[in-house]
Amino acid sequence: MQSNYLFVYGSLLSGFKSPAYEYIARYFELLGPATASGTLYDLGEYPAAIPDSSGRKIIGELYKIRHTHQLSYAIAQLDGYEGVNPEAGETADYKRELSQVFHNQEPFEAWVYWFSHNIHDKPVIASGDVLEYLNSRK
Repeated sequence: MQSNYLFVYGSLLSGFKSPAYEYIARYFELLGPATASGTLYDLGEYPAAIPDSSGRKIIGELYKIRHTHQLSYAIAQLDGYEGVNPEAGETADYKRELSQVFHNQEPFEAWVYWFSHNIHDKPVIASGDVLEYLNSRK
């Protein structure tokens, strides 16, 4: 299964203004705010999300690839950034999966990078919005 959509919720958000976002902006068009079902956690340096049926929502952004022929290349670069394909002997921090997200109350199948380790002992970001969370801590 394939999708031309990408949902981001952490350091790849436009509000982070990270170097990684510049990469996203080069290959993907921002469609706007979106949500996914799951729980967002504070890992200290960055957030991590786990898909679940808790009723919580993760606030993020939905993107669409600008040129479909560039999708494989763009996703491969993001896989590298997210550590999807680790070196031998290492464990992947994230897994990329197609998940249902909502933009303007409309469902989309989008690629999402879900954290692949057990993090239930980490603080939950109850609002599901990492930018709001970080601003409230200042």
